[in-house]
Amino acid sequence: MSSIIRSAITGVGAYLPERKVSNADLAKIVDTSDDWIVERTGIQSRRYAAEGQGTSDLAVEAARGALAAAGRTAADVDLIVVATTTPDLTFPATAALVQAKIGAPVCAAFDIQAVCTGFVYALSVADGFVARGHARCALVIGADCMSRLMDWTDRSTCVLFGDGAGAVVMEPAAGDGSTADRGMLGFALRSDGTKQAMLTADGGVSSTGQVGKLRMQGHQVFRHAVVNIAEAVEAAAANAGVTIQEVDWFVPHQANQRILNGVAHRLGLDESRVVSTIAEHANTSAASIPLALNAAVADGRVKKGDLLLLEAMGGGLTWGACVVRF
Repeated sequence: MSSIIRSAITGVGAYLPERKVSNADLAKIVDTSDDWIVERTGIQSRRYAAEGQGTSDLAVEAARGALAAAGRTAADVDLIVVATTTPDLTFPATAALVQAKIGAPVCAAFDIQAVCTGFVYALSVADGFVARGHARCALVIGADCMSRLMDWTDRSTCVLFGDGAGAVVMEPAAGDGSTADRGMLGFALRSDGTKQAMLTADGGVSSTGQVGKLRMQGHQVFRHAVVNIAEAVEAAAANAGVTIQEVDWFVPHQANQRILNGVAHRLGLDESRVVSTIAEHANTSAASIPLALNAAVADGRVKKGDLLLLEAMGGGLTWGACVVRF
């Protein structure tokens, strides 16, 4: 086989705000209960950013962790892609703020907006830069302060989300073009704008001049999630040239434990191979996949050479999956 350059994940980092909010804490301000939340979602607690702490602040801490894990410094970075739906500012991009705060040199830095699917989209974009030789040390970050979008009178949604950030460093890695290569092996990205009302925010710069609040039709999202995610996962695996059975770890977007279980069952994956952090993190949108990946790397489950399957579904509706040899 001929030599090929792929983009490999060489470091993973994560950051969670200090403030931990339990279901019991929420029950003091919202008409809900720990039993109600756990039974329907699997969530037990979540983290909220402190007053004055922005998405870029969370992203910076995750980025520093990923760089340290990769043995790199900010001086090595030549691309920054931040997936977020809760930017610090309308502009400039949160990625530019991260660039300044970590002291990275002048380079390409921009945001990706695909809501909860943003990290998978961002990986695909960075893969295009790294695998084609346009970047040698890319920071890909998923970061969100979802607590800032909550309507605290809507108990069906405000209990679901938390704040956090996760990051990876992507660098070129030589391979022989086989599925044994380390790096990104296959993607499948999807969007259906006709279903935007299922998961949206009721504000925007050019429409209302306000940020708005998150609105979700939970039952419809759940129904579409299991079927659509499974299709994208199967397509990503086919594009990568692997079977679902070859996957060592399934690292999904942490939206709802029942969705995670449903997708795993539909794909024929044993639940013991599913990385789940939703109990402690809740739904952190674009941050959820790298946060879960970092947890699995930190506790030794995910090891170098493992075949990983990542997937997400979010507002848009957007959804997608990718296969990566870690």
